[in-house]
Amino acid sequence: MRGRVVAITGGARGIGAAAAAKLVAAGARVAIGDLDVAGAPAGALALPLDVTDTGSYRRFLDEVAVRLGPIDVLVANAGVMWVGRYDEEPEAATRRQIAVNLEGVIRGFRLATPAMRARGRGQVVVVASAASKLAPAGEATYAATKHAVHGYCAAVREELRGTGVAVSVLMPTVVATELAVGTSSGKVPVLSADRVADGIVALIRRRAPELVIPARAGVAAAVLGVLPARVRARLHRFVVPNQVTAARPDQRAEYQARALDDPRRSP
Repeated sequence: MRGRVVAITGGARGIGAAAAAKLVAAGARVAIGDLDVAGAPAGALALPLDVTDTGSYRRFLDEVAVRLGPIDVLVANAGVMWVGRYDEEPEAATRRQIAVNLEGVIRGFRLATPAMRARGRGQVVVVASAASKLAPAGEATYAATKHAVHGYCAAVREELRGTGVAVSVLMPTVVATELAVGTSSGKVPVLSADRVADGIVALIRRRAPELVIPARAGVAAAVLGVLPARVRARLHRFVVPNQVTAARPDQRAEYQARALDDPRRSP
C-alpha cells in the first residue's frame, strides 16, 4: 500500500473518512474529495468535489495527479439515500440519488480509467450496498441505483479485462453513518464505518471483484436468487428489513433535507 495514490470521493466523513485514515496509516498518499472538506482526516489532501459535475470531477482528479502523482486507486464512495414509500419520494430526491449514486460512479470511471488503462495498471473500488442484491422496501430508488451500479461495474470489468485495471464492488449492509440514520439493520448488526473501511483496504490489497459485508448477507442473496418466487418472497421479507415500517422519519429529516438538496440549484 505504501506510496500508492488513492483518491476517495465523499471522503470527508463516514466510510470515506475511515478509509482515508486507514490508507494514510498504511502509507498510501490519499486525497479526499467532498462538497464540504471540513471534516477531512489528518494526513489526507482535501479538495472540493461535486461528483454530479463533470468539470468539478475532472479538476479534482487533475489536482490529485499534480500534487500526489498518477492515481492508482479511485474509491467511488459518495452516496445519498432517501427512505420512505416509493410514491411519496420527492422527484428532487429521486433525481439526486440517481445523479450521485449512479451517474457519479459512471462519471468517475469515464474520467479516471483512461489514464489507468494507458499505464497498464489501476483500480476502481465502488462502495455500493447490499441493496445491490437485496432490495429493501422503503429504499426503492436507492436500491435501483445500487443494482444499476453493480451491473455497470460487471460490464466495465469485462471491458477492462487484460488491461491491468481492476474493478471492485463493496456491498455492506447498514452502516452507522448519517446516510443510514434512523433505519433498521434487520437480522444483522449495524456495521461500523471502520469495519467497512477495512473492506475497502482488503479489496485494494487483493484486487478482488466483490466483497459483501457481513458475508452472511452475500450468502442470503445467493440463496434467494435460486429459490422459487413464492418461497423467495417470504424469505426476503424475513431477512430484509422493511424500511417503510421500521425506519424513523423524524430521525432522518435533517439528513434528507441537507443531503438530497442539489447544491447547484438556484435559491
